[in-house]
Amino acid sequence: ANKTNDKAGDGTTTATVLAEAIYSEGLRNVAAGANPMEIKQGIEKAVKALTEELKKMSKKISDRKEIAQVATISANNDEEIGEIIAKAMEKVGKDGTVTVEEGKGFETTLDVVEGMNFDRGYLSAYFATNPETQEAVYENALVLIYDKKISAMKDFLPILTAAAESGRPLLIIAEDVEGEALATLVVNRLRANLKVCAVKAPGFGDRRKAILEDLAILTGAQLISEELGIKLETATIDMLGQVKKMVVKKEETTLVEGAGDKEAIQKQIALIKRQIEESTSDYDREKLEERLAKLAGGVGVIRVGAATEIEMKEKKDRVDDALQATKAAVEEGILPGGGSAFIHCIPILKKLSENLTGCSKVGAEIIMKAITYPLRQIAENAGQEGSIVVQKVMGMKVNEGWNALTDEYGNLVEMGVIDPTKVVRLTIELAASIASLLLTTEAIITEEPKEEKAPAMAGGGMDY
Repeated sequence: ANKTNDKAGDGTTTATVLAEAIYSEGLRNVAAGANPMEIKQGIEKAVKALTEELKKMSKKISDRKEIAQVATISANNDEEIGEIIAKAMEKVGKDGTVTVEEGKGFETTLDVVEGMNFDRGYLSAYFATNPETQEAVYENALVLIYDKKISAMKDFLPILTAAAESGRPLLIIAEDVEGEALATLVVNRLRANLKVCAVKAPGFGDRRKAILEDLAILTGAQLISEELGIKLETATIDMLGQVKKMVVKKEETTLVEGAGDKEAIQKQIALIKRQIEESTSDYDREKLEERLAKLAGGVGVIRVGAATEIEMKEKKDRVDDALQATKAAVEEGILPGGGSAFIHCIPILKKLSENLTGCSKVGAEIIMKAITYPLRQIAENAGQEGSIVVQKVMGMKVNEGWNALTDEYGNLVEMGVIDPTKVVRLTIELAASIASLLLTTEAIITEEPKEEKAPAMAGGGMDY
């Protein structure tokens, strides 16, 4: 479930239901004498056929209405959230960055600000400030941009000391931070609560240098480079850039509202556009276009409003889930939702099963049965008989199924009951993977829960 959430941002419940169904059915067959390795092979063949069929059924989306539909469903049918996510993605583009944060009022708002996102995360999990989300989040941070590796502490100490004395958080973006330097940063983060985070610079070679220049212009930093005659040990605090907010995750970094000069940013954008026009290499042009999108696209900031802190947390989680699911939908397309897409893949699995023998055939049949469970569970949660709903949907066309919200059968895509293909694909792939692993494992080691002793009874008193 966690892997599904990490990769697609949604589908945790479906992945859990599928994993439990595959494991239970598999275990029943293994207990009856079936070979677990052959069952695993059958499961893998069935999942491969299933995902190929899902991709064929998938419908690409691009228009705002469909994007809003996906977001609305992923946010538990909240149309306000669906609309605001569709608007955000329209403004920053499908490859743009959208962040979600807590607002200060009752309204949920959207702002598009200057900023950048790149696919590199923190160099140590100890830099995370939020253990629950595993993110390092700071406001009004200083940014050090260096084009070489930082390993010796003596070269790095002067600028680190100056940043620490300013009382502001420091984000370090360098080719790498390793050895003594990284260890010192981690120790000071843990013991002295130093507000610091180190990130490896994105890209390689000349491309890395170009991205660092973009980051320097965006944040108002001076790129510290010996080629420019600036050594790390002589760097001063006025060479550091600034951002209004930074969010660093395990595999990505987002900088919001850098302090760079707007005119300098526009000049850099114009330069990149000119390089795109002059480029003769498709690969170089593609990389330049990526740089342009990151620098010019900005960052969409959704500020979630609510009346209470509990409502705020719940709503923010829904916006986060909906945003990730919507990105997945734009990436790989959509399928009819509510578990119907799986039901329409059963004929393909039947055909595959007929060509298999022995325990491999059993493995394919396990998947065939397991993929009915999500729809069956949704129906039972809505007070319907699951097996009857499954049978009705099996006789319908590809985009058709059952709408649990309205208790209607029909075209689910037109009704707006849709799921991102990526989410559906990952739920079955990852559920089958973990269930197969458990079926072929001889023993599982678990931590024995500690027995908590009941508290001692209070001594009784006597009245005289």
